[in-house]
Amino acid sequence: MLSTCAAPCARTPVLLGRGSKTSGGRALRRANAARKSAAPKMGRDRRICAVRADAALPESELEEGEIQGIEGYGAISTKPATPLLDTVNVPAHLKSLDMDQLKQVAKELRADLIYNVSQTGGHLGSSLGVIELTVALNYVFDQPEDRIIWDVGHQAYPHKMLTGRRDRMNTMRQTDGLSPFTKRSESPYDCFGAGHSSTSISAGLGMAVARDMQGKSNHVISIIGDGAITGGMAYEAMNNAGYLDTNMIIVLNDNQQVSLPTQYNALNQDPVGALSSTFARLQSSKPLRELRESAKAITKTMPVPVQEVTAKVDEYARGMISGSGSTLFEELGLYYIGTVDGHNLEDLVAILQEVKATRSVGPVLIHIVTEKGRGYSYAEGAQDKYHGVSRFDVATGKQKKPAARAPTYTQVFADALVGEAGKDDKVVAVHAAMGGGTGLNHFEKYYADRTFDVGIAEQHAVTFAAGLAVEGLKPMCTIYSTFLQRGWDQVVHDVALQKLPVRFAMDRAGLVGEDGPTHAGAYDVTFMACLPDMVVMAPSNEAELCHMMATSIAYDEGPSCVRYPRGAGVGVDMEAEGVVFANPGYEGKVLPIGKGRILEQGTDVALLGYGTCTNRCLEAAATLREMGVSVTVADARFCKPLDTELVRDLAKNHGALVTVEEGSIGGVAAPGFQFLP
Repeated sequence: MLSTCAAPCARTPVLLGRGSKTSGGRALRRANAARKSAAPKMGRDRRICAVRADAALPESELEEGEIQGIEGYGAISTKPATPLLDTVNVPAHLKSLDMDQLKQVAKELRADLIYNVSQTGGHLGSSLGVIELTVALNYVFDQPEDRIIWDVGHQAYPHKMLTGRRDRMNTMRQTDGLSPFTKRSESPYDCFGAGHSSTSISAGLGMAVARDMQGKSNHVISIIGDGAITGGMAYEAMNNAGYLDTNMIIVLNDNQQVSLPTQYNALNQDPVGALSSTFARLQSSKPLRELRESAKAITKTMPVPVQEVTAKVDEYARGMISGSGSTLFEELGLYYIGTVDGHNLEDLVAILQEVKATRSVGPVLIHIVTEKGRGYSYAEGAQDKYHGVSRFDVATGKQKKPAARAPTYTQVFADALVGEAGKDDKVVAVHAAMGGGTGLNHFEKYYADRTFDVGIAEQHAVTFAAGLAVEGLKPMCTIYSTFLQRGWDQVVHDVALQKLPVRFAMDRAGLVGEDGPTHAGAYDVTFMACLPDMVVMAPSNEAELCHMMATSIAYDEGPSCVRYPRGAGVGVDMEAEGVVFANPGYEGKVLPIGKGRILEQGTDVALLGYGTCTNRCLEAAATLREMGVSVTVADARFCKPLDTELVRDLAKNHGALVTVEEGSIGGVAAPGFQFLP
């Protein structure tokens, strides 16, 4: 099974237009076909291959003559020398450099990034893939007046390093340190905060419209990946951008791998090199675009039939110099340029300069192809391209992960679902491009035909699961707590109000530390418990998670959800706690709905824990006993329906009742005290 990625953004693309017979489906298939046939050559002739989630790759796949470690530096273990990069503190310092110097900056930036992330952990692969793009953007445009918006933000480490924060990279993902994502309060160069995907085009369009209304002339550039662009919000934004015809630039960073490997990647393709580069330069040509703008202005004064004919002529003329991949974007109203080698700095600078200088109206999409993990042999050869890493040794690429005292909750969840699926062929799993992070890649090894990756589409995932439930299947919709926020309307409208037995597994519930507030699972207890007929559970340990999985699968009267945290379990004796080793998987026992349990009996104070906070209650009780205080510790198990009899007895028989949980206002405490006098 893939190691769990610390970042929620480890995401995978969805197969475009599969099985569709609509005109839109044909456009999607044409766009997908173009990705397979029109990708540019990636500098050196690198092999790109599709990988399955359970495929094993060697630590490093090196081309002939390539050295291990960092491109241009080798397998070093010390901080790399970066003499030219040391002179660049803000983007303006790039303006006076020539192309050879810009390439040297890119080389040093890549090496420094690898070293810095090796010391702190974090997102590496995606950032390595945009080194040249980041240098080109900062060279061509004028930040912070020009607005550059990075979708998700996990690929923005090089952006941070070139915008005055390089000396603080060693504080990344630490208290009072740099955020692992873009953050407005951190720097004026972070014009829009991120963390969740598919937001950059909407935000950029809003900024561009506001610019025009205020008579300004700055540029707005949104950078979005091929994974994030599978999110429906991105298409809503592009559709609106095409309608408004607002001047903005969208850079589609197509790294052919997104975040984690997926069975839907179509990577066996023959890249097109010089020819594609020439076409991209031609498409970005200022005279060509301005000629088209002038022609459009003239034809608007002509009769409608003439306008329709000229529009078709323009469409076919564009088709002569671009692949069919442009079709979808052109039909949305975007001027398409691509595909472009995202590691060819000269091409990137030339195209961006042309687009910047062109006096035209309307959104432009520049489709670049990059390689995730570029320039670090261990990342290039790794299955996940070092998307999210712990601290590691630069010379060997070996990550320094602490020895686990127990399996993670994610691993236990996956094994419990495998066990349940072995007993019931109606059990299916749904995830939103998070097969690695949710553990469902492991489930897929056993039940590939019952695993559904819907792409970065949480709203669709929820309603898709609702449709499965209507037909009698038992869907386990597995979405990080923070990402389920994106599909809450569907949870309300399509699941809860229809009382459909969709099961929700909410990983990364509670605080997640290093990933910051955008990824904290702080709200799920409140927004799920307020819904009609929703059963809300949280395990105190990994054995309880197995029992709650069994309970959720067995419960067909309505929707249910289980929340559990990131990280290792407590290390309980699973068999002693009633869990059966099914080989494969775990089998838990079905719990009575809405019933908690007493773990320790006392007389003075009662501590009512919910979820893994129950373990903190046990620790507190031990400390209080040493002080002569007798403590009862109870595990609520269910937030809804709450065990009101248990709560009443605790309140009645103790001098004080304290609830302990991890989340926002409105959790167990709210219903727990509403009915008490």
